Amino acid sequence: MSVDTKYGEAIFKQTQEVAEMFKSAMPKITTNKNGYEIRTKVLEMAQSNVWNDYHAKFAGWSTLITQEDKEVVTKVEMPDVPGVEAVLDAADKFYEFVNGKPNK
Repeated sequence: MSVDTKYGEAIFKQTQEVAEMFKSAMPKITTNKNGYEIRTKVLEMAQSNVWNDYHAKFAGWSTLITQEDKEVVTKVEMPDVPGVEAVLDAADKFYEFVNGKPNK
C-alpha cells in the first residue's frame, strides 16, 4: 500500500505497529471445547434448570384446605430442596439429549 503524503508512510507504519500490539493483547477465542468443558457446561445447565424448577414450585407453594370433623385442616406441601442427585440426574438427561441416544 502506498501513502502519498509527506508523513504518510511513517503514520502507516505506526498504525500497523499499534494494530499488531492490539492483536497480541486480545484474548484468543476458540470455539471448540474439550470433553471436560462440555460436561461442565451441561452440569451448569442442569443445576440451573433444577434450581429454577425448585424456585417455581416454591413460589407456587401448595396449600390445601379441607374439612375434617367440622374442623378446617390446612395441609402445606413444601417442595424438596434439590440435592446433588437431582442435579446429576438432570445432567444425565441433558447429556443424553446432546448425544442423541439414551445413556443406559
